[in-house]
Amino acid sequence: MADTHEYTVGIEWLGNRGTGTSGYRDYGRQLVVRAAGKEHTIEASADRSFHGDKDRWNPEELLVAALAQCHLLSYLHMAVRAGVVVTAYTDEPRGTMVQEGLGGRFTEVVLRPVVTVADEAMADRARAAHAEAYEHCFIANSVNFPVRHEPTILVAE
Repeated sequence: MADTHEYTVGIEWLGNRGTGTSGYRDYGRQLVVRAAGKEHTIEASADRSFHGDKDRWNPEELLVAALAQCHLLSYLHMAVRAGVVVTAYTDEPRGTMVQEGLGGRFTEVVLRPVVTVADEAMADRARAAHAEAYEHCFIANSVNFPVRHEPTILVAE
């Protein structure tokens, strides 16, 4: 039997400059994202190319960040199961979106995790844990585009 989890967030548009959406360039794209029990909001906007605020997170960045976070958390769990001691993990993922008319879609996201492990003997298992993490990542299993991994495994000094 499957467990069901629901996630609810609040979105508030802050971009009414006094005339609402009277014209495409007449309103701001600023918004905040909230969730019950969270102390901090996420200041968000449209991407700069869509007249958004470059200093705020855009939905496309948040999607890429969600995929990277989900993979990281799944990976750490798989590392423990594989007997791999991870001492550091960074990633600089890249998402590619193609705009088609007024819409668009992601064509892929590439995760580039750099994982540091405690011992050289763990390197192969550390690399293999990425495939297993992908299989268990809720977000990656929910999107309709490829999520690729280009991991680098380092050994702690």
